[in-house]
Amino acid sequence: MRNSGRFRPTSLVRKFVPLGPLANLGPLANLPGHQRRSVGRSRSQVLTDTIKRMGSLEVRLARNAREIRLAQALRYRVFYREMSAQAGAAGKLWRRDIDGFDSICDHMLVIDHDPDPSVIRQLPGGMRRRRRKPAVVGTYRLLRQEIAEQFGGFYTADEFEIEGVVERHRPMRFLEMGRSCVLRPYRTKRTVELLWSGCWEYIQEHQMDVMVGCASLEGTEPAKLAPQLSFLHHHAQAPEEWRIRAVPSRYVSMDRIAAEDIDTKAALSGMPPLIKGYLRLGAFIGDGAVVDHQFGTTDVCMILPVSLINPRYFGHFGAPRERLS
Repeated sequence: MRNSGRFRPTSLVRKFVPLGPLANLGPLANLPGHQRRSVGRSRSQVLTDTIKRMGSLEVRLARNAREIRLAQALRYRVFYREMSAQAGAAGKLWRRDIDGFDSICDHMLVIDHDPDPSVIRQLPGGMRRRRRKPAVVGTYRLLRQEIAEQFGGFYTADEFEIEGVVERHRPMRFLEMGRSCVLRPYRTKRTVELLWSGCWEYIQEHQMDVMVGCASLEGTEPAKLAPQLSFLHHHAQAPEEWRIRAVPSRYVSMDRIAAEDIDTKAALSGMPPLIKGYLRLGAFIGDGAVVDHQFGTTDVCMILPVSLINPRYFGHFGAPRERLS
């Protein structure tokens, strides 16, 4: 007897778990069901139309659960297959990077509407595709302060004491940026600038004042990352009013080499491009690092007040808009 597609196990699971497995609802875990279902409706409804287009590449927010799943699949490929992150049972089953914060975040996407067949084969289900379809090739996860505070706080708070800085700077509005990744063939200036253009439009649309989030160096042995950590400690540490400290139970000192003994060229050559990009924009780094064994990284906290962005980059992304209030 042939099984109807409607009753295949995977079809049934996807019907009831649209964004991933039942485990790990994160900040939604203690909410009544009707409140969890309303989160999607409370998300930003702006910027789901095209923000910017360059050739076949488009940047905009994810419009539905399917597009969020595509972003999760891209993250899985980059973090778990290319890098050294360790997937749990659910991640291996679904081949997606999933956590409970996905349900309350906005997801900025770069989509290629005419991907090369070799690129399609790198994506989940790529070998089964008979024709070219738009492919998600870059993503950034965005969480606004007002949403975070409704649902238990920021993702960053698991590693860094972000609450104190948020309280100290009220009524300024914080935007957490994380889970950034780009598919390998697209790791070019063009794609990264397109992704940043989308994020900058989002920042202005929502009148955000401060960007914050974790930035990662690959590896879990801080001693081997001493040049990079020490450079950040001595040359990029946030002033006291903006300094976010790693949580005490996970704090790892970044002051491993004296400032005068750092080989600046070697430190910068081993610095991840994302962190160098943040520094060029004018970002600061917090106090202390955190080793994330699941993702195989050593994390630092990045903080960037919008008012302190280096004006030279407004030529790429546009000058700040005048605010109404």
